[in-house]
Amino acid sequence: MLVAIGTCMADVSHVISQDPYAIPLEYHSTTSTPPPPPKPYVFAYTAGRYPGHVDRTHSEVSDGSGVVRGAFSYVDPRHQVRTVEYVADQYGFHPILSHEPKGPVETEAVQRAAERHHALYSRIAHAHATYDPHLQPVVSPRESAAVIHAKEKHFSLYEKIAAEHARIGAEQEAQRLAFEATSLPNEIDEHHQLH
Repeated sequence: MLVAIGTCMADVSHVISQDPYAIPLEYHSTTSTPPPPPKPYVFAYTAGRYPGHVDRTHSEVSDGSGVVRGAFSYVDPRHQVRTVEYVADQYGFHPILSHEPKGPVETEAVQRAAERHHALYSRIAHAHATYDPHLQPVVSPRESAAVIHAKEKHFSLYEKIAAEHARIGAEQEAQRLAFEATSLPNEIDEHHQLH
């Protein structure tokens, strides 16, 4: 029985340490391969729901060393601009709010509306909790004259557009067939057919 034993030079740094929290060997001073250079970046954008309107922004800067700084703004449901500045680093994501949202100022009218809403919600919740599957299904509401007129107008316009598209398609097909009927074969094709 012959056994060959040899030595080789290979990078086995991925095998040496099984500790997931250990610093990889490529970052120790004994490695021959330096870490890659930082890849910094910068980006920023603004956006809105329609041209000329801005309701959100975002900008971000990274120096490539793993630290990211940025800020974003948006318009909240109360039409207040909210801005959040942040730093993301090896310890996590750290947001800083520009100002804390204030609670709503409830007028007497708002309080009455909220009470009516909660009463209606309770009635609906009770009705759903005591649902009887044997009851007649709710019939959808009848269409008003305005809805019927709008539907008729829509269907009429749809039929007109469909007919126009069918006419254009038929014309294009006729043009294609006429072109094919009057076209001469390509000279290159004739040459290949002869040989």
